[in-house]
Amino acid sequence: MSTLYTDSELMNLLDRIAARDDSALKSLYESTSSRLFGLALRVLRNRDAAEDVLQESFLTIWRSAGNYRASLSPPMAWMGLIVRSRALDALRKRSSDRADLMNELDDTLADTLEGDSTNPMDATDASEQAFALHQCLGKLENKQREVVSLAYLRDLSHGDLAEQLKLPLGTVKTWIRRGLEQLRACMARYA
Repeated sequence: MSTLYTDSELMNLLDRIAARDDSALKSLYESTSSRLFGLALRVLRNRDAAEDVLQESFLTIWRSAGNYRASLSPPMAWMGLIVRSRALDALRKRSSDRADLMNELDDTLADTLEGDSTNPMDATDASEQAFALHQCLGKLENKQREVVSLAYLRDLSHGDLAEQLKLPLGTVKTWIRRGLEQLRACMARYA
Protein backbone atom coordinates (compact mmCIF):
# COMPACT_ATOMS: atom_id res chain seq x y z
CA MET A 1 0.00 0.00 0.00
CA SER A 2 1.46 3.33 -1.08
CA THR A 3 1.48 6.15 1.46
CA LEU A 4 2.54 9.63 0.39
CA TYR A 5 5.42 10.92 2.48
CA THR A 6 6.52 14.53 2.80
CA ASP A 7 9.96 15.55 1.58
CA SER A 8 11.24 15.68 5.16
CA GLU A 9 9.96 12.15 5.85
CA LEU A 10 11.60 10.89 2.64
CA MET A 11 14.86 12.64 3.60
CA ASN A 12 14.70 10.97 7.01
CA LEU A 13 14.23 7.58 5.30
CA LEU A 14 17.22 8.28 3.03
CA ASP A 15 19.34 9.19 6.08
CA ARG A 16 18.33 5.91 7.73
CA ILE A 17 19.10 4.00 4.50
CA ALA A 18 22.54 5.63 4.41
CA ALA A 19 23.02 4.13 7.89
CA ARG A 20 22.01 0.74 6.38
CA ASP A 21 18.55 0.51 7.98
CA ASP A 22 16.79 -2.03 5.77
CA SER A 23 13.37 -1.27 7.30
CA ALA A 24 13.77 2.30 6.02
CA LEU A 25 14.43 0.94 2.52
CA LYS A 26 11.27 -1.13 2.78
CA SER A 27 9.26 1.94 3.84
CA LEU A 28 10.77 4.02 1.06
CA TYR A 29 10.00 1.30 -1.48
CA GLU A 30 6.39 0.95 -0.28
CA SER A 31 5.80 4.69 -0.43
CA THR A 32 7.53 5.56 -3.72
CA SER A 33 7.78 2.45 -5.88
CA SER A 34 4.47 2.90 -7.70
CA ARG A 35 5.36 6.44 -8.84
CA LEU A 36 8.91 5.46 -9.76
CA PHE A 37 7.65 2.36 -11.59
CA GLY A 38 5.30 4.61 -13.57
CA LEU A 39 8.25 6.75 -14.61
CA ALA A 40 10.26 3.70 -15.73
CA LEU A 41 7.23 2.34 -17.59
CA ARG A 42 6.70 5.65 -19.44
CA VAL A 43 10.31 5.57 -20.65
CA LEU A 44 10.55 1.85 -21.49
CA ARG A 45 6.95 0.98 -22.44
CA ASN A 46 7.68 -2.56 -21.26
CA ARG A 47 6.48 -3.81 -17.90
CA ASP A 48 9.21 -6.44 -17.35
CA ALA A 49 11.98 -4.01 -18.26
CA ALA A 50 10.45 -1.34 -16.01
CA GLU A 51 10.35 -3.80 -13.08
CA ASP A 52 14.04 -4.62 -13.65
CA VAL A 53 14.92 -0.92 -13.77
CA LEU A 54 12.97 -0.27 -10.58
CA GLN A 55 14.87 -3.04 -8.79
CA GLU A 56 18.24 -1.74 -10.06
CA SER A 57 17.25 1.78 -9.04
CA PHE A 58 16.47 0.77 -5.46
CA LEU A 59 19.81 -1.02 -5.27
CA THR A 60 21.44 2.23 -6.39
CA ILE A 61 19.41 4.18 -3.82
CA TRP A 62 20.56 1.71 -1.14
CA ARG A 63 24.20 2.20 -2.17
CA SER A 64 24.02 5.95 -2.81
CA ALA A 65 21.70 7.24 -0.08
CA GLY A 66 24.69 8.73 1.72
CA ASN A 67 25.39 10.89 -1.35
CA TYR A 68 21.92 12.48 -1.38
CA ARG A 69 21.98 16.21 -0.64
CA ALA A 70 18.64 17.81 0.18
CA SER A 71 20.00 21.24 -0.73
CA LEU A 72 20.39 20.14 -4.36
CA SER A 73 17.03 18.51 -5.10
CA PRO A 74 13.90 17.10 -3.47
CA PRO A 75 14.10 13.38 -2.65
CA MET A 76 11.57 12.31 -5.30
CA ALA A 77 13.45 14.28 -7.95
CA TRP A 78 16.72 12.61 -6.93
CA MET A 79 15.18 9.13 -7.00
CA GLY A 80 13.34 9.94 -10.23
CA LEU A 81 16.64 10.94 -11.80
CA ILE A 82 18.13 7.57 -10.83
CA VAL A 83 15.14 5.69 -12.28
CA ARG A 84 15.10 7.77 -15.45
CA SER A 85 18.86 7.28 -15.96
CA ARG A 86 18.57 3.53 -15.47
CA ALA A 87 15.55 3.36 -17.80
CA LEU A 88 17.31 5.33 -20.54
CA ASP A 89 20.36 3.09 -20.16
CA ALA A 90 18.15 0.01 -20.48
CA LEU A 91 16.46 1.50 -23.53
CA ARG A 92 19.82 2.23 -25.18
CA LYS A 93 21.08 -1.24 -24.30
CA ARG A 94 17.96 -2.89 -25.72
CA SER A 95 18.27 -0.92 -28.98
CA SER A 96 21.96 -1.72 -29.19
CA ASP A 97 21.35 -5.43 -28.56
CA ARG A 98 18.72 -5.53 -31.33
CA ALA A 99 21.05 -3.83 -33.81
CA ASP A 100 23.85 -6.27 -32.95
CA LEU A 101 21.56 -9.25 -33.49
CA MET A 102 20.28 -7.96 -36.82
CA ASN A 103 23.80 -7.44 -38.12
CA GLU A 104 25.05 -10.78 -36.85
CA LEU A 105 25.43 -13.33 -39.63
CA ASP A 106 27.46 -16.00 -37.90
CA ASP A 107 25.53 -18.12 -35.36
CA THR A 108 28.67 -18.91 -33.39
CA LEU A 109 29.35 -15.21 -32.93
CA ALA A 110 25.74 -14.67 -31.85
CA ASP A 111 26.39 -17.03 -28.93
CA THR A 112 29.21 -14.79 -27.75
CA LEU A 113 27.19 -11.55 -27.74
CA GLU A 114 26.73 -9.82 -24.44
CA GLY A 115 23.62 -10.89 -22.52
CA ASP A 116 21.20 -8.77 -20.54
CA SER A 117 23.48 -8.47 -17.52
CA THR A 118 24.62 -5.00 -16.57
CA ASN A 119 28.03 -4.00 -17.80
CA PRO A 120 30.06 -2.46 -14.92
CA MET A 121 31.31 0.29 -17.25
CA ASP A 122 27.73 1.19 -18.25
CA ALA A 123 26.72 1.32 -14.59
CA THR A 124 29.71 3.55 -13.80
CA ASP A 125 28.96 5.85 -16.73
CA ALA A 126 25.30 6.10 -15.70
CA SER A 127 26.28 6.89 -12.12
CA GLU A 128 28.69 9.58 -13.31
CA GLN A 129 26.02 11.07 -15.56
CA ALA A 130 23.47 11.03 -12.74
CA PHE A 131 26.00 12.70 -10.42
CA ALA A 132 26.79 15.34 -13.06
CA LEU A 133 23.10 16.07 -13.64
CA HIS A 134 22.53 16.24 -9.88
CA GLN A 135 25.40 18.75 -9.57
CA CYS A 136 24.12 20.81 -12.50
CA LEU A 137 20.55 20.87 -11.18
CA GLY A 138 21.95 22.17 -7.92
CA LYS A 139 23.35 25.21 -9.74
CA LEU A 140 19.92 26.31 -10.96
CA GLU A 141 17.85 28.79 -8.98
CA ASN A 142 15.31 27.06 -6.71
CA LYS A 143 12.22 27.99 -8.75
CA GLN A 144 13.95 27.14 -12.03
CA ARG A 145 15.07 23.76 -10.66
CA GLU A 146 11.55 23.06 -9.42
CA VAL A 147 9.97 23.85 -12.80
CA VAL A 148 12.52 21.79 -14.77
CA SER A 149 12.21 18.86 -12.34
CA LEU A 150 8.41 18.89 -12.47
CA ALA A 151 8.40 19.16 -16.25
CA TYR A 152 10.70 16.20 -16.85
CA LEU A 153 10.40 13.95 -13.84
CA ARG A 154 6.63 14.20 -13.48
CA ASP A 155 6.09 14.67 -17.21
CA LEU A 156 3.92 17.78 -16.79
CA SER A 157 3.11 20.10 -19.68
CA HIS A 158 3.95 23.81 -19.53
CA GLY A 159 0.26 24.59 -19.07
CA ASP A 160 -0.10 22.08 -16.23
CA LEU A 161 2.98 23.53 -14.55
CA ALA A 162 1.70 27.09 -14.84
CA GLU A 163 -1.63 26.04 -13.36
CA GLN A 164 -0.09 23.97 -10.55
CA LEU A 165 2.46 26.63 -9.58
CA LYS A 166 0.04 29.52 -10.19
CA LEU A 167 2.51 31.25 -12.50
CA PRO A 168 2.03 32.85 -15.93
CA LEU A 169 2.60 30.41 -18.78
CA GLY A 170 5.28 32.64 -20.31
CA THR A 171 7.24 32.64 -17.05
CA VAL A 172 7.15 28.84 -16.86
CA LYS A 173 8.31 28.52 -20.48
CA THR A 174 11.13 31.02 -19.94
CA TRP A 175 12.32 29.31 -16.76
CA ILE A 176 12.34 25.91 -18.46
CA ARG A 177 14.16 27.24 -21.55
CA ARG A 178 16.80 29.07 -19.48
CA GLY A 179 17.14 26.13 -17.10
CA LEU A 180 17.73 23.71 -19.96
CA GLU A 181 20.30 26.07 -21.50
CA GLN A 182 22.16 26.23 -18.18
CA LEU A 183 21.95 22.44 -17.77
CA ARG A 184 23.33 21.86 -21.29
CA ALA A 185 26.24 24.21 -20.64
CA CYS A 186 26.95 22.64 -17.25
CA MET A 187 26.66 19.05 -18.51
CA ALA A 188 29.03 19.86 -21.39
CA ARG A 189 31.74 20.49 -18.80
CA TYR A 190 31.31 16.93 -17.47
CA ALA A 191 31.38 15.31 -20.92
